[in-house]
Amino acid sequence: MYVLQTKDAPSAIGPYSQGFEANGFVITSGQIPVDPVTGQIPEGITAQAEQSCQNVGAVLNAGGVSFEDVFKTTCFLANMEDFAAFNQVYAKYFVSKPARSCVAVKTLPKGVLCEIEAAAIKNLSDKKGE
Repeated sequence: MYVLQTKDAPSAIGPYSQGFEANGFVITSGQIPVDPVTGQIPEGITAQAEQSCQNVGAVLNAGGVSFEDVFKTTCFLANMEDFAAFNQVYAKYFVSKPARSCVAVKTLPKGVLCEIEAAAIKNLSDKKGE
């Protein structure tokens, strides 16, 4: 097992890692919309969904996989009224349409509007269509 660490995604804000790689699987921790360079959180669900997706992508990349290798995501929204706007951004990144759960929660860390975690397998994109 390997702990994933990249400066291209925000550092963990608690006793956990950005992600793990084990036996060809890459699992990300939930990624909130914190800009890894400035530490700032953008305004609005569209900008926050964009930053969360970019952060997930950075952790996936650190594990040697891409969005196309993702087979499952879990998405958390602070408000289900943001579902449609969140989906518009999400669909640009997760084009392979992995299995997904999306739930509204009472609050998220730092008061953000969304959080995304992902599970991927190395070379999944190479195996599609077999």
